[in-house]
Amino acid sequence: MTRQVAVVPRFGRVWRKAARRLDAAHLQYGQGTEDALQEAAWMLIHSLGWPVLASFAQLEALREREVPADAVQRLDALVDTRIATRKPAAYLMGEAWLQGERFVVDARVIVPRSYIAEMLHAGLDPWLADAPRTIVDVCTGSGCLGILAAKRWDQADVLGIDISADALDVARTNIALHAMEDRVRVLASDLLSARPEDSPRVDLMLCNPPYVNAGSMRALPAEFRHEPNLALAGGPDGMDLVRRLLNQAPRHLAPHGVLVVEIGNEREHFEAAFARLPVVWLPTSTPGTVVLVEAADLVRA
Repeated sequence: MTRQVAVVPRFGRVWRKAARRLDAAHLQYGQGTEDALQEAAWMLIHSLGWPVLASFAQLEALREREVPADAVQRLDALVDTRIATRKPAAYLMGEAWLQGERFVVDARVIVPRSYIAEMLHAGLDPWLADAPRTIVDVCTGSGCLGILAAKRWDQADVLGIDISADALDVARTNIALHAMEDRVRVLASDLLSARPEDSPRVDLMLCNPPYVNAGSMRALPAEFRHEPNLALAGGPDGMDLVRRLLNQAPRHLAPHGVLVVEIGNEREHFEAAFARLPVVWLPTSTPGTVVLVEAADLVRA
């Protein structure tokens, strides 16, 4: 009688099998992951309860690690739901990672993925007169950019602003998660309208606004339609809120202050709307997605 030998699930095999399932389902990515391989790895690590890896390259070292049967079951259930609902993986797991930091997320906020985050470690230093002491994160959503900025400049006071009370609830959760209650606070406001004009002038203003133009909104894949419309739709050319922000910002920025705005794929529309405004296109991983404007230029515009 031939004895059956149990096959122990290994990380590499489980990971690749999940990735093949995701790939065959023709899902859309770009909400924290770039492709099926990355998403399957994230789901598997989450199912195992392991800490997130610093880089995708580290996954190869895990290839022969054993995967308990209950973790395989959790992964299979996640993949099933991801395929059936087209919901972003971050919503299914209740978490997202940005610049190596964990944030709690759900359908009340967009999944953290801002190109501005790439610039917060040291990329903005050449345009800052000094380390910023007052930072405002407009359209803060989950609070991720404000929290990352507070970690980068540990002497700064940070204010996260959002019009959505639901989003601010998520931001408060993340502020507590990162033990930032003494440094990061939030304000319900339509852009800067509720911020008192006698408040300290702002050294660094960040904003990842809704900037998707109307045509692109109509063509959004199912995954992105699960995100709040309020956080995505930017009007006919995507610049509705950007126009208002650039009009309000000079009254709040310090003379040496800078405004950093993400505009994603809308560079053409931004340049058409602000043709005479001197700006700097920051060197993000996808060029032409984040613009920096100095306070002095906004005043003259």
